[in-house]
Amino acid sequence: MKQTLLDTLSKYGKKTDYMEIRFEDRVSNSIFIRDTEIETVKRSFDFGGCIRVLHNGTWLFSSFNKLEDLDEMADSITKRALIVPKGDSGIAEVPVVVDEVQLKDDAEIAAEVPLEEKIKILTHYNGLILNYKKNITNSAVAYMDSFIHRYFANSEGSYIYQPISDMGFNISAIARKDDDTQRLSVSNGGKFRFKIIYGMDDQILKCCDEVNELIDAPKVKGGKYPVVLNNRLTGVFVHESFGHTDEADGILENENLKDVLKLGRRFGKDILNIYDSGLDYGCRGYLKYDDEGVKTEKTDLIKDGILVGRLHSRETAAKLGEKPTGNARAIDYTFSPVCRMRNTAIGKGNSTFEEMIKDIKLGIYCIDALGGTGGEMFTFTAAYGIMIRDGKLAEKVKNVKLMGSLYETLENIDMVGNDFEIPDAAGGCGKAGQFPLPVSCSGPHIRIQNVTIGGE
Repeated sequence: MKQTLLDTLSKYGKKTDYMEIRFEDRVSNSIFIRDTEIETVKRSFDFGGCIRVLHNGTWLFSSFNKLEDLDEMADSITKRALIVPKGDSGIAEVPVVVDEVQLKDDAEIAAEVPLEEKIKILTHYNGLILNYKKNITNSAVAYMDSFIHRYFANSEGSYIYQPISDMGFNISAIARKDDDTQRLSVSNGGKFRFKIIYGMDDQILKCCDEVNELIDAPKVKGGKYPVVLNNRLTGVFVHESFGHTDEADGILENENLKDVLKLGRRFGKDILNIYDSGLDYGCRGYLKYDDEGVKTEKTDLIKDGILVGRLHSRETAAKLGEKPTGNARAIDYTFSPVCRMRNTAIGKGNSTFEEMIKDIKLGIYCIDALGGTGGEMFTFTAAYGIMIRDGKLAEKVKNVKLMGSLYETLENIDMVGNDFEIPDAAGGCGKAGQFPLPVSCSGPHIRIQNVTIGGE
């Protein structure tokens, strides 16, 4: 593979300003169980590549499925590049990299585990839910994994091979009573660590207990509250609301964001630190190199409350005169890379959970996330809440929806916990028609003042 890519670049790479080739050999597995039926067991293979060219300020992109078509595709895209109109794109300089990434000795490749073993453990968990009875009427179990041999080479002299393993699963207990339905899930995922799927009986039974209680819980009363977010909801908030906002391609397309997101502007108190990292081995956002062959890093975005960075591809870094950050990612070879997150996090603070709630007269402890929309104005639905009364946790409440302005909310974060976690989950991030891209969202508990809660 290496010689084939390098031979093509040697033949065509100097005819344009820049050329890169990506190639993938992928195997994927998925299992879906609903109630008593195993609805999907799928194993698929995909093999293909793409060529991307920058010439005279204009990008061109083409993908293909047969390696023997590579020379023809390179010839075709080169000829088209020489006649396209002049554009305004450029590409920031990065070091030339030659690397063949090796799997660590302890790497667990989920795609290599027999499907029979996966079905056995998943049907066991599904049975725990269905046998729980009480208010629980339905179950849903979703599992996916993949293993990719990914190759990258460009006309600057870089050549990279990296093996990429990914897996994620979501196990849901669904309770119904009268006209109300509640759903809670146990979810996890990671790279190179299949064994996290074992030993989850206690977590699943606890999930059943909680959803069974939640069906009889009152709906939250709408209003403004001080809230405490748990680790998972903190991660979802920082990913959806801030992470996407700070992706540099979106900033370049939005004149208002260019003005708002000026480096050096204060967005929160000194305790607030937000970063995005590709270095957290084992989590779903881990990646040694992005899809432009740039080595990933930990990129500080907000430091001590001040905006200090953004998430860049080589193109956006060139346009803004900043440094590439290793955030150019594509879901597969049929797409061009765009600015995407890896593991986006609020950094660890100094407060304990007890300190966060002790002076709250009336507030809500918000747990996990069912979904929502981010951006400058956000709406998130927590899986459920627990009322905080006179500094103590009280009753569960349901239908907890958090709404507000991103910038006002960042300013209102007044405590950051010392209990940082990376609570990986199934699914992934969506952008520019590319879904689901493996990412992680993480952080500690955080406390936010004056959050609008929709409810009764």
